[in-house]
Amino acid sequence: MNLSKSAISIALTTYLASFTSFVQAYESDETEHITVSSSYRTQSLAEVPTSIAVISEQQIEDRAIQHFEELIGNVANLNFSGGTSRPKYLQIRGVGERSEYRGAPNSSVGFIVDDIDLSGLGMAASMYDIKQVEVLRGPQGTRFGANALAGLVYLKSNDPTQVREHGFKATLGNDDLINVAGFSSGAITEELSYRISLEQHQQNGYRDNLFLNRDDTNAIDEFSGKFKLHFTPDEDLSIDFTYIFADNDNGFDVWTLDNNGFNTLTDEPGADNQKSYGSSLKFAYNGLSFGLFEAISSYTTTEHQHAYDGDWANPAYWLDKDCEGEACVYDFLWDKKADRDVWSQEFRLTSNDSSKIFNDSTDWLVGAYVSKLSEANDLESYYNGWESEILDSQYTANNYAVFTQLDSWLPHAHQLSVGLRIEKRTTEYSDSEGDNFNPDETMWGGHIALSKVITHQHSAYIRLARGYKAGGFNMGLPTELKQYKEFDTETLINREIGLKSNFLDNTLITRLALFHMDRKNQQVNASQQNPAKPEQFTIYTANATSSKAYGLELELNYTVTESLTIDSTLGYLRATYDNYAYFDKYGTSIDISGRELAHSPKYTYSFGVTYQADSGLFANINVTGKDNFYFSDSHSEQSEGANLVNAKIGYEAKDWSVSLWARNLTDEKVATRGFFFGNEPDLDWVNKKYQRYGAPRQVGITLDYKF
Repeated sequence: MNLSKSAISIALTTYLASFTSFVQAYESDETEHITVSSSYRTQSLAEVPTSIAVISEQQIEDRAIQHFEELIGNVANLNFSGGTSRPKYLQIRGVGERSEYRGAPNSSVGFIVDDIDLSGLGMAASMYDIKQVEVLRGPQGTRFGANALAGLVYLKSNDPTQVREHGFKATLGNDDLINVAGFSSGAITEELSYRISLEQHQQNGYRDNLFLNRDDTNAIDEFSGKFKLHFTPDEDLSIDFTYIFADNDNGFDVWTLDNNGFNTLTDEPGADNQKSYGSSLKFAYNGLSFGLFEAISSYTTTEHQHAYDGDWANPAYWLDKDCEGEACVYDFLWDKKADRDVWSQEFRLTSNDSSKIFNDSTDWLVGAYVSKLSEANDLESYYNGWESEILDSQYTANNYAVFTQLDSWLPHAHQLSVGLRIEKRTTEYSDSEGDNFNPDETMWGGHIALSKVITHQHSAYIRLARGYKAGGFNMGLPTELKQYKEFDTETLINREIGLKSNFLDNTLITRLALFHMDRKNQQVNASQQNPAKPEQFTIYTANATSSKAYGLELELNYTVTESLTIDSTLGYLRATYDNYAYFDKYGTSIDISGRELAHSPKYTYSFGVTYQADSGLFANINVTGKDNFYFSDSHSEQSEGANLVNAKIGYEAKDWSVSLWARNLTDEKVATRGFFFGNEPDLDWVNKKYQRYGAPRQVGITLDYKF
């Protein structure tokens, strides 16, 4: 059976059938009860005029999702690049980074956890005690500025409660998986409540290092937690404090010369470590006669390291190979360490009922934002015992922004939303090779959206949005690439229409979005292997002239009975270059105008069924898939299409549950990252396709107890 075609057919057929049954639908004033936290104002999902996926805590539980990595396949038109132990580089609608081996951080996809900015640091994304995950697709220039050209991922954890509640969860599984987690929440006083959650996750990483005779060189070892306080000293003031931490001490040993995927031969296995500590403090004061005043402060500090054995083998392996009649000598190690600090402050003033403008038809919001990002990098690589590259760098970016948004309620159930953000960015960069840059620029973005409630069952919107991503610079370029010393600001125009519908007395909910995007001065990650020193790569960012993309996102939630629910998503994407050429390692220009963008599968889908019996028995089966895609803009190698089957079955009582779950039930071999270059001296460094694969079948048992 072709799983991808079958699931897509089911999703479209069910959606079209829902329109056929419209005349039989019951009239109802009820709407979705899902609220969105990432907007300026808390809104129901049905009211937000943009394409947004919301994954609830119940869905996370039903699908046995432990980390954001396992959630990605359930979001239409969301993909990731598997060059790290956990997904760090995301793409929404084909827009986003695939790596960051050198250079200043400059994310296209924002990643926020409880108002704490972790953009480009998404490895710190445990799903334990998370209330919901929101994925906003398309530029979010008004709300999040330069870090949200492609969209935004927003993780909202559970809030403190006045009622005492506690929980404990333990999981055992193959690959020596051990996961232990717990939370506690309750009142300290009538005005002050708390919540704390902790999780320890360990497993061996599904790789066997045959040279070292070890099965843990790609291990996952993660300790994370959250602490929240909610304080309401009076009816007009609330204060929220959040502290999060993630200590990821992970291995990175995934590459093989023969593409077998799971049996490595390295003598110096890599590392992929991230230690992030973040806090936020939010004041909300409603005592002003004309509005609500909010102040949000956040600070994050991160130490991260990414290292790998670049020859993907060991000295004995290479000595046994023939390099022009002699034994090969090849040993390469790459290691990058970085320290990043991010501080931000935001102020907002929002109207209330007494201060609306334009004959009390329009809510308004004004605000200001300032942030500072500082990062120090220490890059070292060694070839056959000698220094290949040593680079120490310092980078600072200061952002200052003002923003405003107007939301007007117009006649005939129309609503108009207009937003604008103006942002100034100043940067300073210096490194041990003598490169110094200090560009600054002023950027702007925003949106205009018109929505209408058509009936109690249907609402529609049309949206025009402009996003932006700051320009920058490349360091350490050879003479033939000096024209790429700096690259320009990228802009993205997104046109979108959407329809949100409820059928059959709100048991069938559908959300459909159609979009068209134009990217100007698109920033493209490119690389070039040095023919004289094949262990060295020049990695740089260039501007393609432009690209276009169009497609759709469809989501369906159907409560068939009180015991049976169906969830389905479908994403379709066609993203192609208008005009772009890259250079191969010999300096030859390769024109890929009209070709699809990297990591932009034409379709993504998911289809899930959940059954909950009155007896306490429950089951969930979830199928996710995506089409093949190009691994890079710098070569023409592609992944194969992928279909994953995940399942969970168990028993739930009043206070506890036990479940057996499996991910990748059919044990598919799924490529998540690919390269095309020469890495074998005995083959005269001839270019070859190399792939990294995701996890094979994973099986575990979980006990969850709440009291």
